[in-house]
Amino acid sequence: MFKTFYRKYQDKIDRSEDNFMHFCAWICAGIAIGGVVGLVGIAFHILLEWAAEFRVEHPALLWLLPLGGIAIVLAYRLAGMEKDRGTNFILVAVRSNEAVTIKTAPLIFFSTVVTHLLGGSAGREGAALQLGGSIASSFGRVWELNEKDERIMTMCGMAAGFSALFGTPLTSVIFAMEVITVGVMHYSAIVPCTIAALVASSMSQAMGIAPTAFFVADIPEKILFETCSEVVALGIASALISILFCVVMEHVSHTYRKRIPNPMLRAFVGGCLVIALTYLVGCRDYNGAGMDIIVNALHGDAKAEAFLLKILFTALTLGAGFKGGEIVPSFFIGATFGCVAGTLLGMPAGFAASLCMAAVFCGVTNCPLASIILCIELFGFKGTGYYALCCGVSYMLSGYYGLYSEQKIMYSKIQPEFINKNVH
Repeated sequence: MFKTFYRKYQDKIDRSEDNFMHFCAWICAGIAIGGVVGLVGIAFHILLEWAAEFRVEHPALLWLLPLGGIAIVLAYRLAGMEKDRGTNFILVAVRSNEAVTIKTAPLIFFSTVVTHLLGGSAGREGAALQLGGSIASSFGRVWELNEKDERIMTMCGMAAGFSALFGTPLTSVIFAMEVITVGVMHYSAIVPCTIAALVASSMSQAMGIAPTAFFVADIPEKILFETCSEVVALGIASALISILFCVVMEHVSHTYRKRIPNPMLRAFVGGCLVIALTYLVGCRDYNGAGMDIIVNALHGDAKAEAFLLKILFTALTLGAGFKGGEIVPSFFIGATFGCVAGTLLGMPAGFAASLCMAAVFCGVTNCPLASIILCIELFGFKGTGYYALCCGVSYMLSGYYGLYSEQKIMYSKIQPEFINKNVH
């Protein structure tokens, strides 16, 4: 009787055993990747915090920004990576299994710290994705994994790097799975990515690095039609702002390359332009990541022109060849715009700032699920319906624009139609 039962269900039993072996292997891999990338992420976070504080204490460092740009270009040239595509290459690596060299990790580490130290306008998450992705991809080659498993390894590294810096493990997992090919998520990566993100985040917290979170006052508890209509208006505006950000980033980068073909001269000129613009504006609000300005906006205090200036500063910095990320600048842009727009609509300024902060992030990354989870981890569960509505509107109306040109959108945003196109 047992033999009959075994023969009948042998294939299912064999598949279950195979699944269990894969499960055990991915637990070990997730722990290993989370541990290694977590350590690197902790060191990276500490150095970036030091760079920001040191820059504030020594404002004259801004004058060295053009030389810092030259140093970054030289570092990539010496490593034979002058044509590095940054985060775009990590997306390609997962989708097409192209090898990511381990040289990416120290280069992006060094260049991002230099950018922040000397006053360039950039974030840190792009560097985190590249750090984690390159380290994990190298692990995959050392362990001689097959092509499909190497892709999962790279996603694990992306999730771990993002989580170590921001302390938002759930967002990190969903973002790593969603950003590569919008509309197609590799759920086979969910266990190792979750383990890697949780390990990296727990290590970061154990070192005294607090998870990124914000207090937002006056979040409505009830779902009201009037508030929903205001949230929709903010979602529409956020979509337009996200398109503007992407278009300006691409246009400035293209203009740099066309007018100044020499990368070293381009970085030098870009640094000079950031210095000139800083003194023209008359403040240092737009140098560095600007997390303090984001906090102020969420407390209801922002300048009307702040979001436009941050777009310009970030485009001039990253387009010239400096390194960093675009996501924290998108937080800055969304929060400052929302703070001002919310006041005009008669909404609580801090609540409106948080809505637009998430919605602009959604518009530039085309990641609605990650954006909604991000709201929960940053602001708490209160008002989740409003955040989901604002992010959904921004995603639908932001078109096929995005910060990552290698990102693919598989399905139309307005109807269930397969399109398989790259973002603009």
